Amino acid sequence: MINEETKVPEGINKEVIMHLMNPHNYGKLENPTCIGVATDEKTKEYVIFYTLRKNNTIEDIKFATNGCQDTVVIGSMYTDMIKGKSIEYAHLALGKIKDKLGVMTKQQQICAEIVLNAFVASMVNFENLAKGKQEEAHIIKMAESCEIKEDKQNEQ
Repeated sequence: MINEETKVPEGINKEVIMHLMNPHNYGKLENPTCIGVATDEKTKEYVIFYTLRKNNTIEDIKFATNGCQDTVVIGSMYTDMIKGKSIEYAHLALGKIKDKLGVMTKQQQICAEIVLNAFVASMVNFENLAKGKQEEAHIIKMAESCEIKEDKQNEQ
């Protein structure tokens, strides 16, 4: 089990390993005030954010996905960052999570985008519901798929 005292090899982010081994805020939230979904139609991967928003604060938040381990880690880290925080902070954290993750492959960048878009979709759902729109969840379809084709130079 990885804990604060565990030494990890250089270049490995201990926090990423901790979230991989024990994801936080994973599952369905009972009685959310808004739900957002981001989906990759090509791979059928999705991320769902269940958010309990009160006034300008994210009181509670959970996520679910059928995605890869990178998606789970990013979802776990991001929800930890924004739980109990203001909506403004959560939007600022969209950029901070990318800095926290460091150098990412193209596929990991898309995994991060699907997580972050699911959160944004939940905020759009909140706004739509406040305006009286009947919407169970707001869905954002990803422009890029996380199914990355290797370029010819890497196929040797």
